Amino acid sequence: MKKYDHLLTIPVIIGALIILFWVITALSIDLWQPYDPLEMVSRRLQPPSTKHLLGTDALGRDVFSRTLHGARHSIPIAMMVVISAVTIGSLLGAVAGYSGKWIDGFVMRLVDVTLAFPPILLAMAVAAALGPGLRNASIAMVVVWWPVYARLMRAQTLEVRERDHVEAAIASGVSRTRLLFVHILPVCWTPVLINATMDFGQAVLLLASLSFIGLGATPPTPEWGAMISEGAKFFYYWWIALGPGVSILLVVLGFNFIGDGLRDYFDPRTSD
Repeated sequence: MKKYDHLLTIPVIIGALIILFWVITALSIDLWQPYDPLEMVSRRLQPPSTKHLLGTDALGRDVFSRTLHGARHSIPIAMMVVISAVTIGSLLGAVAGYSGKWIDGFVMRLVDVTLAFPPILLAMAVAAALGPGLRNASIAMVVVWWPVYARLMRAQTLEVRERDHVEAAIASGVSRTRLLFVHILPVCWTPVLINATMDFGQAVLLLASLSFIGLGATPPTPEWGAMISEGAKFFYYWWIALGPGVSILLVVLGFNFIGDGLRDYFDPRTSD
């Protein structure tokens, strides 16, 4: 058990419980939802009560039910975006770092051009060009994130390919493809995994930002950013934005706690 002391810390456990709650909610909300998130169930703009824990919105829909249903959009999309960005960026970065020459130059110049723009502005531009909708917002987020993993994986590949076990594999006549995918890539995943865990929460936040300005979810989809945007229009009815705002905060904190724990666990300076 001592081996896992740096991983099983209180913040990591709290973060894991938070994410587990939202994942279970996203998978099972249809089985126990208090109200239909798309139907008018009471008078509009009612404050929180025992019947409606987070009140109702401008159309009389239950805010608590809509908040829970928001997890069905935000969390799966965030995971899909990060996994896609990790896959694309890691493969391109590994090929660039391993091949060198013009391939390395081409991929890295593409990365430099993409990273020259602030992430939120680039995501807004791509989403605006493609049109509003969760699918287009997801594509825009992948465009923003893959260069980060390409640069990270390239740096790892450049370092690992000089190690003794790689030199031994080359001397034994291993093919270039096997050398990359069997002897180099498996050793490079630790920093990528840590960075990806931290980015899950940021992906939820970016998706909410795009929906907030009308480039993500379209009505009547119960998505957290769109719900906060609606709450901003009815500023004095604070309960409309309270649920989705707290949900985003908890998800970001949960993933950050887990990412910090993984970083401390894999950092040799903090391990026994």
